[in-house]
This record gives sequence, structure tokens and C-alpha cells, in this order.
Amino acid sequence: MITAITAFRMPKPVTREEARNIFLSTAPKYLGVSGLIQKVYYVSLEENTLGGIYLWKSKAEAEAMYTESWKTFVREKYGTEATVTYLDCPVVVDNNLNQIISDE
Repeated sequence: MITAITAFRMPKPVTREEARNIFLSTAPKYLGVSGLIQKVYYVSLEENTLGGIYLWKSKAEAEAMYTESWKTFVREKYGTEATVTYLDCPVVVDNNLNQIISDE
């Protein structure tokens, strides 16, 4: 499994409520995405940064999301460039399912 962390510094400050509304407007596009296990939106008001933490089945499926088209969408929606950081996740604890999940 792979965790991808996306981040984009906003060109002007946003409130938590503004961030929430932005996230609700984009959340439906991630429903049913192949290989995406979970997405968590986040906001750092101190750093004026928005982003997402994604858990993917594989890096290939993650990389299929962050295309030039996705980067253009971010640029047009938020007026800034996005960064993507990949982390290998061999074990995940899921308290909702009461499971420990390993990719092997």
C-alpha cells in the first residue's frame, strides 16, 4: 500500500469553513476511484496549506491519479501548484474494521 500526501499553499488565507466547503465540492470525484482505499482532506491554517492524505492499493494506481490533468485542476481551482509525496505503507491499522491490514 502507498500513502500519497498532496499539499498546496493557498495564495490567500482561507478559513476552516472555506476549506471544508472546497473539500465537499471535490469529494464526490474521488468516490469509486480504482485503487483508492481512503482519502482524508486536511487544512493547516498556520501554514495556509490545504491537501489530502490518500491510501492507495499500489503506487501505480496512485500515480495514475496525479497526472498533468490533475495538476491543472489544482492550479485552476486553488491558484497554486501541488506537491505529491509518496510513502510506502506495509501495515495499516483500521479501527473502523477492527483489522490490521498488511500488503503481503
